[in-house]
Amino acid sequence: MRNSKILVALLAAGLLTAGCGDSGGSGSSGSHGKSRSGHGSGSGSGSHDDDTGTEAAAPSQDDLAVVIDGPQKEVLKSGDEGLKITPKPAQGASFTEQVEHRLLESVLSTTRTPGTTAADCPDGVTQKASAVSRCTVTYEGAEIPFEVTISDSYREGSFITSYTAEAGKGVLVAKLVYDEFHDRYGAGSGRSDTSRLSCQELPVAKAVDWETDTGYTCQFWSKYGGDGDGGFKTVKLTTGRSGYSVPTFEEAR
Repeated sequence: MRNSKILVALLAAGLLTAGCGDSGGSGSSGSHGKSRSGHGSGSGSGSHDDDTGTEAAAPSQDDLAVVIDGPQKEVLKSGDEGLKITPKPAQGASFTEQVEHRLLESVLSTTRTPGTTAADCPDGVTQKASAVSRCTVTYEGAEIPFEVTISDSYREGSFITSYTAEAGKGVLVAKLVYDEFHDRYGAGSGRSDTSRLSCQELPVAKAVDWETDTGYTCQFWSKYGGDGDGGFKTVKLTTGRSGYSVPTFEEAR
């Protein structure tokens, strides 16, 4: 399974043992939000799904709505126990329950931010060679469609079932974007030419298409900005092809 730092990755590959326990569930709730005046790890949040942020495409001399002055405390390291879905499916749980549980943990492993989750494969997961089933994972209200494909080498009655789960959309997670932006341009990045990091206020979570401009921006002060005397540089948040780390921080020219 590939992991994306900010958006759900393309493939969540799995091996499930027939009859082993697994089940869907909800992840632990986390705090989300913005910092209006410089608390990079502050709590509280707003959601603006219709705000494309195009008005902030040009550099300005003002900070954007969310000032980022440190890592986001809600963002966890990969593999942290806070990203596990518990309890696991009970012994003898159905194959569909096991897949739903794996999809939930796949999404949390890529958002790295605990949140309310749910998974649903409304018609179940067909356990036949090359069968394709559709599921949806909801993370903080953002719905991510998945296609679950059973390996063409599967044989009925096999003890192990191999499958892939492909996400039809990515999920933009505000706290993870802020954390990654700070990691890229902040004090710990090793760059000495940047300061005053800020972003538009992003939705807590939003499903987004692959290979598109999300419409949201961040910015940082650069001593090389403006006419070389210092100024803000705008960074667009765009998404690449599914399966790649996104969004890409693309500096506007």
